Amino acid sequence: MITSPGSTPPGSTPLGLDPDELVACVSCGLCLPHCPTYRVTGLEIASPRGRITAMRTVESGLAPIDEAFTAAMHACVQCRGCEAACPSGVAFGHLIEGTRARLAANEPTDPNRGRRSVSRVQRLVRRALLGRALTWSWLLRLSGWGLVIGRVLHVIPRRLRSTAPNLRPFDVRVRSTIERGGRPDVWLFTGCVMDAWMGATHNAAAQAIRATGTTVGRAERNVCCGALALHAGEQDLARNHARRVVAAFPGAAPIVVDAAGCGAALKEYGDLLDDASARAFSARVYDVHEWLASERSLPLRTTGTTVVVHDACHLRHVQRCHTAVRSVLGGAYDLVEPADEGMCCGAGGAYAATQPELAGAIGERKAAALRAVGADRPGVVVASANPGCTIQLRALGFEVRHPVELLADALIPQPAEHESR
Repeated sequence: MITSPGSTPPGSTPLGLDPDELVACVSCGLCLPHCPTYRVTGLEIASPRGRITAMRTVESGLAPIDEAFTAAMHACVQCRGCEAACPSGVAFGHLIEGTRARLAANEPTDPNRGRRSVSRVQRLVRRALLGRALTWSWLLRLSGWGLVIGRVLHVIPRRLRSTAPNLRPFDVRVRSTIERGGRPDVWLFTGCVMDAWMGATHNAAAQAIRATGTTVGRAERNVCCGALALHAGEQDLARNHARRVVAAFPGAAPIVVDAAGCGAALKEYGDLLDDASARAFSARVYDVHEWLASERSLPLRTTGTTVVVHDACHLRHVQRCHTAVRSVLGGAYDLVEPADEGMCCGAGGAYAATQPELAGAIGERKAAALRAVGADRPGVVVASANPGCTIQLRALGFEVRHPVELLADALIPQPAEHESR
């Protein structure tokens, strides 16, 4: 019996993908110039169009879920630049997440070794790391200090020495707002890795928010947005993280996020959890630059510093509010744009660790675009709104800072009573 594409119930097929989403791609190829893995390999299977064709073939039963298919799906950096370029509105992010979820649940057998490519023990370790471990601040801070010490002692690879995080503690005044049981004007989502490794960015974000006369607070307990788990195909873990996040931010106050990847994940909780409360939560989420640029003025001085703006993929392609970075920085800095239309830097969350060769090749293309506009000159700073991008670009030799840190440096001091509002 032959059924129409829309009549196949999701979950009854090898990948369980939405058939309507699969057939939305018309193979026009407009996504190709915007796909970093296609740009560095030139291979069709490394493009969104090629991956969707492979998904269709597997979903129809014409090809198995084998090592080649799995490798192609995991080689995607998930920048979602293809979505922004697609005239048909193909939901590639949803398709690749669904495919990886099925692969994570049923790892294929390696024909060369006669056993599964990922062992049961390996998956248990992966789930442990992507699950509760990301909510243990002490473990994340310890690992951060391990990177710092390893860099000093030269016991970690040279390429990773510049990635050791800034471990300044979070501003205690922001913590006390919540510990006293108060209700801030806005919540600052601090996350897991970002909170442990890049607390200085949170300090700067809180400072910029308070400069608008707004009180800011954080959740009582450490919560992870779930993006790393979702990208790895562990959808159930991602949903568990999402439920904890929703519960951690009561009320109706806006939730401001200073990590582009986290913000993109939080804004898509409605799709991930598929319930009204998650959609209402997502409607409260703003990228910090988006929130600051929305009818709010900051007392900024002109610095004369040149800043090259690097767009984090999840800020540009998913949240689509990357222009807000220019809006808030433009009054204090001389902004320069790379001529690469926001091409990915290759960080991709954990992608640089799981796909180092591809991440390195993508990163070199980004580095060339940044150097072409003088980002490597002394005194020039690259602005990056995502921790993964920051780590990747620092490893490539650039001076990189978060836009809110640059904002905090340019703030004109205000009377003490203004901050206490």
